[in-house]
Amino acid sequence: MIKILHLSDIHLGSSFSHGRINPETGLNSRLEDFIATLGRCIDRAIAEPVDLVLFGGDAFPDATPAPYVKQAFAFQFRRLVDAEIPTVLLVGNHDQHSQGQGGASLGIYRTLGVPGFVVGDSLETHTIQTRNGAIQIITLPWLTRSTLLTRPETEGLSLEAVNQLLIDRLTVVLEGEIRSLNPQLPTILLGHLMVERANLGAERFLAVGKGFNIPLSLLTRSCFEYVALGHVHKHQNLNRTNDPPVIYPGSIERVDFSEEKEEKGFVLIEVKKGQVKWEFCALPARAFSTIKVDLSKADDPQQMLIKVIQKHKIEESVVRLIYQLRSDQLDLINTTELHHLLRSAHTYTIQPELVSQLARPRLPQLGTQGSSLEPLDALKTYLTSREDLQGFQSEMMEAAQLLLAGEK
Repeated sequence: MIKILHLSDIHLGSSFSHGRINPETGLNSRLEDFIATLGRCIDRAIAEPVDLVLFGGDAFPDATPAPYVKQAFAFQFRRLVDAEIPTVLLVGNHDQHSQGQGGASLGIYRTLGVPGFVVGDSLETHTIQTRNGAIQIITLPWLTRSTLLTRPETEGLSLEAVNQLLIDRLTVVLEGEIRSLNPQLPTILLGHLMVERANLGAERFLAVGKGFNIPLSLLTRSCFEYVALGHVHKHQNLNRTNDPPVIYPGSIERVDFSEEKEEKGFVLIEVKKGQVKWEFCALPARAFSTIKVDLSKADDPQQMLIKVIQKHKIEESVVRLIYQLRSDQLDLINTTELHHLLRSAHTYTIQPELVSQLARPRLPQLGTQGSSLEPLDALKTYLTSREDLQGFQSEMMEAAQLLLAGEK
């Protein structure tokens, strides 16, 4: 059996807004969290020891991370070189230039010829020799429309037709790789993909208009012992039959509050031709906690707020306190006491909201004959009314513009 560690979506260098500066190191405490968690993954790989490490993409928040962030990433993965554990680094959407070409943040490992390291920035089959035998890894990095199609091929086509053309093109290319496989060796598909049926979070909006959904049926092939995925931050197995397992390990640390209830970790795999076992291994990621309370009907809003805070476990957590109140109650809140109550948190924010500001604005009757708004104006009005979508407005507006452009 070949033992493998599968991790993904490290995003080293993100979530700085939820941290604080460590006076001893000068580093943001959230960067230190991410480094420590990545270190635990590498510790486990060496302690097992595993025969191979598969990284499913998105090493950093973008393709040009700060030098000290790249150095921290390289230091941890260098430990795998020293332990003589081969590693495949797949290129994700955050590892690419804005034009969607190449693995800008990971290509240096190939340029330097780091022993045992494979950079997957193209759809290609790699035969890797491990201590317990050879294995085939098909790398499928993040694909955009421009990767597979030219502009003339898509002119005049609807968005639905373009997506189908993309799937058809990818199917042909992937089939070519499958036909060239050695049938005697175990095979894993390693892809950074948005797969249909995946339980998505923020990724749905972060990549909107920049990629396309892959049908699950394209991945559930009998020639694969295991399908190792990256991109979605929530751990899940997409194939109920488990033949083959189609696994998102999820991210290794929480990036923001949209992930506060998600368990973080990596996957350990044991595989040989025709057989696979896998296990999700949880990591002690930094806790995120939202405390939200409506004080608008409370006779003593301060005491009610204190009781609610005291019910939550906030020590060393990233906390956001959101309380709703009437304008005439503002003077009844002692913010100094709130700061004192939250002092044990790793970091915290306090967000008072006036009830009058929380009332949902009257929306135009979208989709009726009486509506005079243009589609983009109507969408913008709707998004403005949705507090939970405030961080994704620009991406969703961009996607809408692409949809409308495809219909013309």
